[in-house]
Amino acid sequence: MDIQVCRPGELSAADRTAWTAMQSASPPDGAPRLANPFLSPEFTLAVGHCRRDVRVAVVRESGAAGAEPVAFFPFQRTALGVGRAVGLGVSDCQGVVHRPGFTWDARQLLRACGLTVWEFDHLADGQGPFEAGATGAYASPVIDVDQGYDAFLAGLRVRSPKFTRTTLAKERKLGRDIGAVRYVHDERDPRLLRTLMAWKSAQYRRTGRSDRFARPWIVELAERLFHSRSDSFAGLLSVLYADGRPVAAHFGLRSPRVLACWFPVYDPAFAKFSPGLVLHLRMVEGAAAEGMAHLDLGRGAKEYKDSLKTRELTVFEGWITRRHPVALGHRARRAPVRALRNAVVNRPHLFGPADHLLKRMGAIRSGGD
Repeated sequence: MDIQVCRPGELSAADRTAWTAMQSASPPDGAPRLANPFLSPEFTLAVGHCRRDVRVAVVRESGAAGAEPVAFFPFQRTALGVGRAVGLGVSDCQGVVHRPGFTWDARQLLRACGLTVWEFDHLADGQGPFEAGATGAYASPVIDVDQGYDAFLAGLRVRSPKFTRTTLAKERKLGRDIGAVRYVHDERDPRLLRTLMAWKSAQYRRTGRSDRFARPWIVELAERLFHSRSDSFAGLLSVLYADGRPVAAHFGLRSPRVLACWFPVYDPAFAKFSPGLVLHLRMVEGAAAEGMAHLDLGRGAKEYKDSLKTRELTVFEGWITRRHPVALGHRARRAPVRALRNAVVNRPHLFGPADHLLKRMGAIRSGGD
C-alpha cells in the first residue's frame, strides 16, 4: 500500500473521477455514508482554495492496471502536525472515502500524513479504524424522500399531525396576508446568497452565537460552492418568496442522491408565518422531484428536525492520536471545551438557561431590548 500526500489542486483528473466513483458506489441510505456531498472532492477542493492548510492523502494499491487509488483522506494540518477534518466547524460529514471493503490502520495513515492527531466532530458511520477514537456518538436526522413527496407528506401527517397541519395553514396565511407564495428550488441569483449570509449573520448575533460569516474564508467558501455545478455535486440555494419578496432561504450541498442541509434562515419580520418550516417542506418536495434519496438535516437537536425526520444516522466526535507530546497537549486543551459544550447541549435543564443567556447577550450586542 502506497500513501501519497498532495494539495487538493494537485489531484489528477483520473483521481477526482475515481473519488467520485467511490462515492457513487456507496448506497446513500447505508453505511458507510460516503454519498454525502461533504465527502466529495469538490468540497475539499473548494476548502483548499480558501485555506492553505488542506491536504489529501491518496492511498494506492498495485493491481492489474497498475497502482490504482483505493482511498482518499482529506484533512487540514498545522506546522506542528495537528490535524483536523476538512472544514471542521462547517463540515457535517467527515472521513475516508474508499472502495467497498477497504480498511486501514489509523495510526499508520496519520504517520504517512505527518499528523500527530486528527480531530473530527461529524465522522461518518462505517469508519471503523477512526471510530476507535470516538468520544461520543450523536444523531443526525434525515428525511427519506425516495418514495416521493406524497408518501413523505402522508407519513408526516401520521408522525407529526399538529406540526403538519399548522405549517400548511401558515403557508396559506402567508399567501393571504402578504401575497402569492413562490418557491425556487435552485436559485441562481448570487444576490440572494448575500441576502442569506446577511440574515444568518444577524441571527448568529441575535442568538449570541459565533458568526461564521464573520470569517472571510467561510464567505469565500460559500460563494465558491454556490458556483460549483456538475452532475455529481452542486451548491444549492433554495428561496421562498411571498409577493415577490424573499422571506426564507437555505444554502446546502447536493450529490446525486443526498441533499445536505447547511444554512437555513428566514427574515424575522415574517416570523409569525414560520417561513423556515414552510421552506423545509418545499425543499423536501423539490428534492423528491429530483429523485434524491434523502435530506440530511445534520447533527444537533432541534424541534423542527424531530418533527420532519423519518430516521436518524449516526456521526461521531473525537480524535485519533499517535504517541506524541503535541497530540497530548492538543487533546488536553480541547477535551474540556468539548466536554462542557456537549454537557450543556445534551441536557435540557442546562441548555435552556444557557440558550436564554446567549440570546440576552445577543440582544444586547444587536442593540435589542
